[in-house]
Amino acid sequence: MDVILTQTDTTVGFLSQNETRLQDIKSRKNEKPFIKVYTNLKNFKKYKNRVPKTQKSRVRRAQKTTFIVKNFAFRVAQHRLSSMLLNAKWSYSTSANEASKKFNREFCEEKTDIIIENKELLCEGAPSSLLKINTKKIRKLR
Repeated sequence: MDVILTQTDTTVGFLSQNETRLQDIKSRKNEKPFIKVYTNLKNFKKYKNRVPKTQKSRVRRAQKTTFIVKNFAFRVAQHRLSSMLLNAKWSYSTSANEASKKFNREFCEEKTDIIIENKELLCEGAPSSLLKINTKKIRKLR
């Protein structure tokens, strides 16, 4: 599977369904999971994912937010840039940079297979909020 460099709804990111390729690019340990981004809630449910009943409304209305439920990190984000991204019902996502460094276009272009950008080009923005949720409480991690 290809690695795509694109502007996400929050910042510049690498998207792929190949977790191993993303781990190689980011020099990341296998134990650290990636965020799984779904194109809509229908696709999220299709893959048998569950959210605690008390949090369903929060997840449905959330924008620019990543949720962690039982060590599974996910977010729902519409990709307005390309039908290629919409056809993939989900993808792993990570920020487009070397570990602990800022966005570097040359590094990203070297590591990616496909670049998708619009007239605003690629720009580093704030990452998504990160909430760990369960049936009783919510903990903000980022």
